[in-house]
Amino acid sequence: MNDTTCHNTLRLAEQLIARPSVTPDDAGCMDILADRLRPLGFVCEFMDSGPETFHVRNLWAKRAGTSGQTLAFAGHTDVVPTGPLAQWHSDPFTPTHQGGKLFGRGASDMKTSLAAMVVAVEDFLSQHPAPMLGIAFLLTSDEEGPALDGTVVVCEQLKARGEAPQFCIVGEPTSVEKTGDMIKNGRRGTLSGKLTVQGVQGHIAYPHLADNPIHRLAPALAELVSVRWDEGNAFFPPTSWQVSNIHAGTGASNVIPGDCVVDFNFRFCTESTPESLQERLSAVLDRHGLKYTLTWTLGGRPFLTTPGTLVAAVQQAIADETGIRTELSTTGGTSDGRFIAAICPQVIEFGPPNATIHKVNEHVALSDIGPLKAIYRRTLEKLNEGLSA
Repeated sequence: MNDTTCHNTLRLAEQLIARPSVTPDDAGCMDILADRLRPLGFVCEFMDSGPETFHVRNLWAKRAGTSGQTLAFAGHTDVVPTGPLAQWHSDPFTPTHQGGKLFGRGASDMKTSLAAMVVAVEDFLSQHPAPMLGIAFLLTSDEEGPALDGTVVVCEQLKARGEAPQFCIVGEPTSVEKTGDMIKNGRRGTLSGKLTVQGVQGHIAYPHLADNPIHRLAPALAELVSVRWDEGNAFFPPTSWQVSNIHAGTGASNVIPGDCVVDFNFRFCTESTPESLQERLSAVLDRHGLKYTLTWTLGGRPFLTTPGTLVAAVQQAIADETGIRTELSTTGGTSDGRFIAAICPQVIEFGPPNATIHKVNEHVALSDIGPLKAIYRRTLEKLNEGLSA
């Protein structure tokens, strides 16, 4: 933290952490960011959404370049609840320094990234006041919540009016030990199902007068557990299928249940589609002659950005600033990258270490803040240089 812009990044991160923006409440974070962006030439457009009881703030801020190519920085201002306050060693919404770390809810996920992005843009534009590269910010307060009125709404509006970025960096905390050691160039899709197998309830002493749905389900369940859904590829592990809940019975030990409910989830790669997984699973159930109902929830399709212009720019920026040879990864859960990938051909996620996200005493090392800002700035420079060549 030995230069003015690093100090500026820290101060802005602290301003954001001090706002108790528990999802979906933005708590004024976007106003702080928009006030920093407007003097830089950004047109700030709020696209709020959701019912009155779940009001979501969304911001699309754009500064045009001269090439028609745009890099969007994307992220969220909302944070998860604090958990037990007594377990925090300081107020989660009072940014605190201790042991070379910045503590506070959102310090890692992802208010430091937002601050670093804004200051990186300020740095870049001070040196390149009329860049070839356009720059945008896509921000929401509904990433940690249902994600129904956030980034997906902005992307739908941008698609409808034919306005979309060519590159996007989502500021999710992707690093492991040090900032720059891992970026996400894709994420698996998520597909959930609720299966209800119907039987006939009855007295356990008279099984011939009942039909036990658990017994009916068991062979099909065993087959589903053994299915190899795909082999994965160079970027993704094989698709996995996991049962999360099974429920049947009345609680009495002498009653055969009338139905059995199973909750399950696919985390799937680009080798499978939601449609193919639905068809294959239903075929197993049908083959075993089950009477059932099945409802599906598609949480997100997988996305993948193969090595190209954006990946190369970020990898080189990381190497130049830290000397780290970064690892490409598609592990972890879903992110808003799944929505942005539908309108933007090159999407990656990159941010600080994620070891304390969603935990009590969430923090980020002060020594990670400067490099994060510098990598974002250098990425802007490299993309702009590529357009100028």
